[in-house]
Amino acid sequence: MILVDSSVWIDFFNGTETAETQSLSDILGLMPVAIGDLMLAEVLQGFRKDRDFQTALDLFDSVTVLDMGGREIAIRSAKNFRKLRGKGFTVRKTIDCIIATYCIEHKLPLLKSDLDFEPFHEHLGLKRATQST
Repeated sequence: MILVDSSVWIDFFNGTETAETQSLSDILGLMPVAIGDLMLAEVLQGFRKDRDFQTALDLFDSVTVLDMGGREIAIRSAKNFRKLRGKGFTVRKTIDCIIATYCIEHKLPLLKSDLDFEPFHEHLGLKRATQST
């Protein structure tokens, strides 16, 4: 299973062609794909038209939705934030720290197009879903 970040889903639904959206298209229906509950809310909030919102909801019926929060992930996320800050990297978004930490703890590769995850790959062992991300 791979976790797909909202950055890829947003590009996917907007029809933006990137290596990451192509990877997502290639694996949908062929291997297990997941989205986090927080990311699901983020993606769904971006739809302006009811029809597009419903299309996304229908697609997400075939995707595993993971509950990403909780006390342990919150504490580990804070520790990871502090580790990266100690190495000179500031994580700009709390949600990115939670996503990366969840993936690290559950050994899930992350498909993303957001460069903010790079320090997690380089210093904390976050797995990449593809070589291009």
